[in-house]
Amino acid sequence: MEIDTLDRQIVDALRVDGRAGFSRIAEVLGVSDQTVARRFRRLRAEAGVRVVGLPNGVRLGYDKWMIRVQSTPGGASAIAEALARRPDTTWVTIASGGTEVTCIVQNPGTADREALLLQKLPSTPRIVSVRAHCLIHDFAGGAVDAAGPTALTQAQTAAVQPQPPAGEAVLLDTDRPLVAALARDGRTGLPELAAATGWSESTVRRRLDHLLRTGALFFDVEVNPALFGFRARILLWMAVAPAHLEAAGRALATHPEVVFAAATTGATNLVATVICPDMAGLYDYLTRRIGPLPGIERVETAPALRHVKQVGAVV
Repeated sequence: MEIDTLDRQIVDALRVDGRAGFSRIAEVLGVSDQTVARRFRRLRAEAGVRVVGLPNGVRLGYDKWMIRVQSTPGGASAIAEALARRPDTTWVTIASGGTEVTCIVQNPGTADREALLLQKLPSTPRIVSVRAHCLIHDFAGGAVDAAGPTALTQAQTAAVQPQPPAGEAVLLDTDRPLVAALARDGRTGLPELAAATGWSESTVRRRLDHLLRTGALFFDVEVNPALFGFRARILLWMAVAPAHLEAAGRALATHPEVVFAAATTGATNLVATVICPDMAGLYDYLTRRIGPLPGIERVETAPALRHVKQVGAVV
């Protein structure tokens, strides 16, 4: 499938606001709403582009962990598939030559951490070691912002950008059917959401508006970066002097190569996911962008071979 500038702009507009109306996107991009709708249907059918609604763990105060599982050769796929079936994993990938599985696990703050880390991981002799990094501050990507390269101008991004969240973010047990429906398709219409929840359309609209206004939910876009010319996906695990951690994280958030960045616990305290056109592009990024940052003492690179679960959905 060939991707042109308008396709990129539509995807990037949805990364800013996943439920933005086609007419609003069309006005910002200077095309017709029929064109936007037709392009989106094509992107969804042929390129697998999908908008997903997820709980905003940052606003809700959830525990978020990045788990690194080292496996024996040939064992990574089974471990990754087991982790991908778990409802609390939002991202699962196989990296480092196929011997490491990395995933993000998100649970309410009241979850039993011991059970999460010691009892819920797959029990198999194929696991060599497990390292758990608690995400303690997000700098870029996910619920924080639409990180990564963009085809939108600053003015276009601002025109699509929703209001910043305000008020207390809370998800109720009664919201589960609504959240589940949005996790399958973040652009599900009000009639379908009403059928999924058993509520009236007006109730769905009011509750969804409230969850978005308080930031309890956020929307992300599932897309294969290779279709947009970025064939190298790499995890960077960095050890940064504490005095420079905030500055390094903020600097990463400005890099168009960075699609996710967060401070963590553990031997490395800053993690990032970057996308580059190829491995030569990664070399340029490491030497020209990462190298000059003050306080970075060590960098471990782990090329991602295959995403098994992306943005909360099994690939």
